[in-house]
Amino acid sequence: MNTPLSFYKCLSEDTRLKCLLLITMHSELCVCDLITALKLSQPKVSRHLAELRKCGLLQDERRGKWVFYKLSSSLPEWAVEVLQTTAKHNSDYLSSSVNNLNLSKQTVSCC
Repeated sequence: MNTPLSFYKCLSEDTRLKCLLLITMHSELCVCDLITALKLSQPKVSRHLAELRKCGLLQDERRGKWVFYKLSSSLPEWAVEVLQTTAKHNSDYLSSSVNNLNLSKQTVSCC
């Protein structure tokens, strides 16, 4: 991510924005967590996560067969603050995804 314009372009798609906000809220999430939270297929979620990595917003770490994502350590502080503020003040936008994630964490962890 080089400019504010590229940052906001990367966030302009609903699935990418929700993935990024959920990761911001939880510090780190696995692909399977995001699949459950968003009720989307693995290929679709992985494609959006790859785009966020390409934008420089996320970094990933493979642990066995699972891939975990967190905010990129090179993300500027202003961008992190925008994500944290957006997640904090938009609970309605994220409520369904957060509920799905919380329910799955109570029952069984996929990774």
